[in-house]
Amino acid sequence: MRRHVPFWGIVLILIGILLLLGNAGVFEGVNVWNLFWPLLLMAFGAWILLGALGGRRPIEVEQASIPLDGATSAYVEVHHGAGRLTVGAGAGPNELAAGEFRGGLEYQAERSGDSLRVNMNISAREWGFWAQPWHWWGPGGALDWNVRFNDDIPLSLKFETGATEMRLDLTDLRVTDLEIKTGASETTLTLPARAGFTQMKLESGAASLKVRVPQGVAARIRAKAGMADVKVDTTRFPRVGGIYQSPDYDTAANKVDMDIETGVASVYIG
Repeated sequence: MRRHVPFWGIVLILIGILLLLGNAGVFEGVNVWNLFWPLLLMAFGAWILLGALGGRRPIEVEQASIPLDGATSAYVEVHHGAGRLTVGAGAGPNELAAGEFRGGLEYQAERSGDSLRVNMNISAREWGFWAQPWHWWGPGGALDWNVRFNDDIPLSLKFETGATEMRLDLTDLRVTDLEIKTGASETTLTLPARAGFTQMKLESGAASLKVRVPQGVAARIRAKAGMADVKVDTTRFPRVGGIYQSPDYDTAANKVDMDIETGVASVYIG
């Protein structure tokens, strides 16, 4: 990272000179602050291009698993930044989770009674990754995770992500609580098919979100949208007031209560 320090030093000096000359009246009639942000964005773009032209280092893939430790339920927080996050079922009977983690996995697990609480993060050795945006996408560069969870126990899952492409297939998982907080992301989510009742909350910024509700699963949907294009399959989930709801929601054996709050986004639920 040291080779990038002189570049940003030059950028800061040039911006400082620009602001100083503006305060001295050299650019009379020109709003210097209107030039500041475009110049900063141009500098950031140049930094990314220079880094990309300099080549990217491959990031190692780590095979890892988290033992279930005899727990009969689990609460899991997954913290993931730039890259691709794929989630599904398929962990072993004695595992809470297993998978392939580009950039490594660090986790903390705490047992409380029959429940296991786990926090999953990227390895500390990849913290410098965030300061090198040219690594964020592309083969061998992104922090791609492929995670498989245990499908025999009730799960509470919380995902906090940044510029991430997420593929969450929860069809065969017993997810009772689901929370997603994401920024500029693209998310495809398939909800559980046989989890009984699932409480879901999603908060996003500039995101693309596609939610699939399996056949046989009822849903109640509340969406608070800013500049978002929200489309709901009203043949399955008719709108009643400000809520979309399956006609059989109250009596359904498997159902999801869904709250979505989003800004600039494209949302489809069907």
